[in-house]
Amino acid sequence: MYHYVTDKEFLTAVRSATSDAVNRLVNGLNNMEGWHVGFRLIGSGGRNMPTQNENEPIDLDYNLVLEMVPNIHDCHAIKETVRKTFNLVLRGLIWGDCSDSTSALTTQKMRFSSKNKTQASIDLGIVVQDDKDNWWRLIHKKTGRTATDSWVWEKVRDSKGLETREKWLKENGFWNDVRQTYLDKKNLYLKRQETDTHPSFICYIEAVNEEYSKH
Repeated sequence: MYHYVTDKEFLTAVRSATSDAVNRLVNGLNNMEGWHVGFRLIGSGGRNMPTQNENEPIDLDYNLVLEMVPNIHDCHAIKETVRKTFNLVLRGLIWGDCSDSTSALTTQKMRFSSKNKTQASIDLGIVVQDDKDNWWRLIHKKTGRTATDSWVWEKVRDSKGLETREKWLKENGFWNDVRQTYLDKKNLYLKRQETDTHPSFICYIEAVNEEYSKH
């Protein structure tokens, strides 16, 4: 079952290393013609939301936010450009290449603290926000044969106005409720073996919406 990571020194080391890697990716992409991107740690790093399943390695979930790309509809080209650029960054940091999953690019697991043996990796989702404040995530629909795979933008359900709800919940003292609901949802989908269809970003949005509606 998932629980929150409480070793602050360990989390600081992991956040520093992983944010540095993602920031290097962002800089590399922004140096390309027609690209402008940013990144976000899911749930916000300042809200202490990294989770761990028992004693297993932890994943830090980042979203690469696309603000401008040469062709927003060419999802395959976007995913490949990000993947190849990220691999160049990771190799420079003596890190192995990332793997391409359905909704993220995942790095190999590494140790970042001499005092804590827990390994950590990065799960990097690629997202975009439309002019109506909805979030979309890039999905690689796999068939088992690359030639028949497809890459599409999938609208994240009930994501409109996410930042406004986050701010309201935090300012009105309900953030601990969000944290508990987020953890409950992570464990629910783990029990159902639905973590592929309900990654951290989806659990986070569901938790924010549920607590906002409640309060």
